[in-house]
Amino acid sequence: MFTGIVTDIGKIRSVEMRGDMRARIGTAYEAAGIDIGASIACDGCCLTVVDRGTDAVGHWFDVDVSAESLGKTNIGAAGWAEGQRINLERALRVGDELGGHIVSGHVDGVARIVSITPEGDSKRFLFEAPADLARFIAPKGSVALNGTSLTVNEVEGARFGVNMIPHTQDVTAWGDAAEGDAVNLEIDTLARYVARLADCAD
Repeated sequence: MFTGIVTDIGKIRSVEMRGDMRARIGTAYEAAGIDIGASIACDGCCLTVVDRGTDAVGHWFDVDVSAESLGKTNIGAAGWAEGQRINLERALRVGDELGGHIVSGHVDGVARIVSITPEGDSKRFLFEAPADLARFIAPKGSVALNGTSLTVNEVEGARFGVNMIPHTQDVTAWGDAAEGDAVNLEIDTLARYVARLADCAD
């Protein structure tokens, strides 16, 4: 489990296609403190560490990305490129502060950035969600986008707006975002169950 509070900006160091995709991610996390088999949310996608180490460039860890994950996330939709920055979060530990909302790291689908508009020092992002997920997104509700816990401002059909304050842009990879980008979307677990109960009531 995760909170959607990004704790490092990783950098894709290499990508190799094997049976699955193997990616090496540079990180500020100390490699010796990362267990093999640990879960790390990479742009919101929960991936398992299969190797880690430290070299002249810095700390790194390797992950395998299955065909299922490639098909459900922006890793497959847009592809990870060498040098690309991604949001990272270590798994939640008992006693950790829950600063965002409960995030599983299981991406529900891929949204797209429709527009980015300056709004004071902040930026207003307009996203378009897949049609089958739009019903789970509500004004003032929570959503995880590329692993970042964010609050929805407004919703119109499959489109919804989010405000990114300067701090969020500085401590995440959102500062690199551009219109048309594919974004990993995880809907709020609570919204999922409320919708399920409403369906059962009907």
